[in-house]
Formats: sequence, structure tokens, C-alpha cells
Amino acid sequence: MLQVQGRTITDADISTIESIIADHPRWHRTRISQELCQLWNWKNEAGNPKDIAARALLRKLDEKNLIDLPRPVRSANNSYRYQSKGEKPTYEPIEAKLSDLQPIQIVPVTKREQASIFRSLLAHFHYLGYQGPVGENVQYLVYDCKDRMLGCLLFGAPAWKVASRDCSIGWNEAKRRAGLSRIANNMRFLILPEVRVAHLASHVLAKISRRISGDWNDKYGHPIDLLETYVENHRFRGTCYKAANWVKVGETTGRTRNDRTGRAKAPIKSVWLYPLGSLDHLRSSKGLHT
Repeated sequence: MLQVQGRTITDADISTIESIIADHPRWHRTRISQELCQLWNWKNEAGNPKDIAARALLRKLDEKNLIDLPRPVRSANNSYRYQSKGEKPTYEPIEAKLSDLQPIQIVPVTKREQASIFRSLLAHFHYLGYQGPVGENVQYLVYDCKDRMLGCLLFGAPAWKVASRDCSIGWNEAKRRAGLSRIANNMRFLILPEVRVAHLASHVLAKISRRISGDWNDKYGHPIDLLETYVENHRFRGTCYKAANWVKVGETTGRTRNDRTGRAKAPIKSVWLYPLGSLDHLRSSKGLHT
């Protein structure tokens, strides 16, 4: 048995997947993952099939040579879909007091035009770029009172296993597996370089913390109890998270999930958490009292 995408995969599961592939040679990967969700009754709390998670699971099994998937219709790396096209967009420079921009507007991305703006912002202005979200996620655009663009944020699936986070929560293995769906990872946070407003970033984080659980519940049928983020130490100090009352609980080791040598291969990041809900293990954990 092995653990893949939060599931325990047995030899019988591998045989099931192989049978689906063999019985339906014309099916593409998406159709196979849909069938797998149906057979396993693999759904999120809103009752929707976890198709994206199933596709990721199939891809990982294929990479381990445990199954033989059909070739993808298009590359699994969808970054080309979000590459910046044309000239970099320009936005009005804003240098003002935070009070002059109020009320700040936090707008969930729900329309195609908003999604296009969101992708463009990250592709052109964020150092990590944007390859598209995986799994459950909520995207926000941020405007001032005059509808001028200020930035954007992406919250998505949490890291699978992080020692300092899990220790701070007080999780054992079973609780971690059960609780991961109640964590949202702030994967991208962008304030446009033309925007220079003191305390804006921490103010935006505070406003989102008051609404994100409801937004998540509306979209996926379950709330969020904890926010997390990972700040690269050699780039940033996490000042806005600290000002917004997030708690730094430790650092990552620098090892990637595929690392087998024990040598650091990724930037060391500080781990920041912000409790939202009323889970007993959050309230009783050191440093996480709400």
C-alpha cells in the first residue's frame, strides 16, 4: 500500500484503474478520472466529484510506473495557458493614505473577465508567475473605493505535511488527514508595484480573514478553519502577516516532496498560520489561541 493524494492505494485499487484503462482504450485522462470518482464515491463536502484530485492521483501513479495512462490530450503543465500575452498592462500609480482609499473592495473571481484579469496580474507582476490552481481554490481581486486596481490573492489547497504546522495544531496522522480540507493556503498575494500605501497589505488580509470561510462554504460546501502561508526567508520578512495577527510557527526544511537525499533543494520558508474556526485542537495548541 502507498499514500497518494491523501488516499491509501492498494493493489486492488491499482487493478481497478488498470481495468478501466484496458476496457476503455479511447478514454482520455479526464474521463478515466471521472469514472474513478464514481467508482470510489470520491466527492468533496459539496457532493461534487473530486475530479482534479483523481487526475493528480492517476498522474502520480503513472510517474511511478504503477499504471500506464494514455498520453495527455495536452501537456499536464498548463503554464502556457497563463503566460503573459502582449504588452504588460499598466495601472494608475497610487501613493496615498489607506484612509483615502476606503472602503477597500475584496471581489471574488467568479466571471471569465475577472479570471482573465487575475491571470494577467500574476503572470506579469508576481515573481512566481501563475500556472493555474489545483483543487479547491478561491481567487480575489482587490480595488479601492474608486474601482482602481490594487492587487489580487489566491487561496488554494494546503501543504500535505508540514512538521511545524502539524505540531502547532496538535495533529496526529489521522486528524491531519481528516482536517486538511479545512485549511486554505494563501498561495499568491500581490500588491501592484505602482501601489504604495502603508498598511494596505495587512488590512487586505484582515478583511479576507473575515469572509473567506463563508466564500469557501458557498463554493465547496464546507467552511475553512485555518489559513496558512509560506514566506521565502531570503525574499520577505512576513511583515504584513505579522501585522494582521498571523502566527509564525516555524520554518520548512527546504526539502521537496520528491527529495530522497535529505539535502535542501528548495528555499527555506517561514510558516505562518491564522486560525478562523472553533476547532478544539486549534484553540488548545501553543501559540494559536484565538
